[in-house]
Amino acid sequence: MTRSGGMLNLFKGHPSRELLPATEIAEAYKHVLVNEDSADYDDVHNRHPLTYGTDKGNLDVRKTIATWSDKYFGRQNTDPSVINLTAGASYGILNILTSFTDTKSITRRAFIVTPTYYLINQTFIDVGFEGKLTAIEETAGGEYEVDLEYLEKQLTFYDQNDKVGHSEPGIIKDPTGRPDRKLYRYVMYLVPTFSNPGGLTYSLKTRRKLLELARKHDLLLICDDVYDLLNYESDPKYLPKLSHLDRDTLPAGYKFGNAVSNATFSKIIAPGLRVGWQETTTPSFAEQLAVTGANRSGGTPGQLSTLVVRHLIESGKLDTIISSLIKAYSGRAEVLKKSLREFFPDTLEINGGNGGYFVWVKIPGNFDHKKVVEEVAKEKVVLASGDNFEVSQDERQWGKHYVRLSISFLEEDDIREAIKIWADVLRKLHPEIYS
Repeated sequence: MTRSGGMLNLFKGHPSRELLPATEIAEAYKHVLVNEDSADYDDVHNRHPLTYGTDKGNLDVRKTIATWSDKYFGRQNTDPSVINLTAGASYGILNILTSFTDTKSITRRAFIVTPTYYLINQTFIDVGFEGKLTAIEETAGGEYEVDLEYLEKQLTFYDQNDKVGHSEPGIIKDPTGRPDRKLYRYVMYLVPTFSNPGGLTYSLKTRRKLLELARKHDLLLICDDVYDLLNYESDPKYLPKLSHLDRDTLPAGYKFGNAVSNATFSKIIAPGLRVGWQETTTPSFAEQLAVTGANRSGGTPGQLSTLVVRHLIESGKLDTIISSLIKAYSGRAEVLKKSLREFFPDTLEINGGNGGYFVWVKIPGNFDHKKVVEEVAKEKVVLASGDNFEVSQDERQWGKHYVRLSISFLEEDDIREAIKIWADVLRKLHPEIYS
């Protein structure tokens, strides 16, 4: 049983404790600190695990991550100089916004795909985007998985006839002597693969159109690529990241590009490691991320943990961990979807469940489902009502009809029990939707 405080929690986007690879991590730390302690770390590009790291992170770690990631995405010879190591995806987004935006003079607006990750608003507001956030809706079943027509209209409106032209605007001299910096007119936050909470994966057509709009309007696409490898299909296909497409088609003379992949090992090893990586379009982009003030002062965050991740990759243990997670999560996702079909009316709409952590469901009926969520909580089942996933100050009233369900925290029997309790409460309060 994975009850937390006696509750069945379908809100938590955390791995359940039995899935955390404690033994493998402990062995990796011992290997890095004891077995490798005599290794030569005098190279300026590779520092000892217990000292300050290099700005981007140890070169050998970045090489290992590049080769390992290329294997999944069918790529070859990714230059490790386009990779920057981070303390996880949340830190990574803050570092991107700190480095590449200036809401006082250059960056006009941030666009956030809605429904969105429920804690992302705070990060944007912390760096000056209060009152400057626009929601762009996911459009399951449409030509594109995101409302790109509305996005283009909004970009055109805020451009106010100020065209970008054929070169990269917003490149400025840095007063501290660092290399020239790039500041974008617009930024956009999205989760292109197994989106949180919508469960959608954006098609290649959508990705290419997003990149086209980004180049036309000087828009930076910040992609939370955190679920890509948690693919539950029998013969998984890994679509290219937007940063891959950007790098492969970068116009001549561009130093930075328009997409960055913000990835993490939190979802595929353990969140407590606090290690992530950013795969960018160019070395100049990665360099700008690496020399933000705090990062340069302390070197790459999580220096020790990055070398632990390197060992897990090179030993083959990480691939084994990912396979185990996929087996567990895919089983839970199937139980969740089967339970929804068993206990809810056929008019329930289900999105997701083929990968990642979340399933996004639309509740039928003409009533406010937030009240149902409150009643379900009295039965010790925690649901993530849709109102948690709004873009601040540009809401869409997701809470009336939508709920996000996580498959990462509860085991299969608990998932089925939680869904049945929720359905029983819903039937009691609104029997009309079952008729």
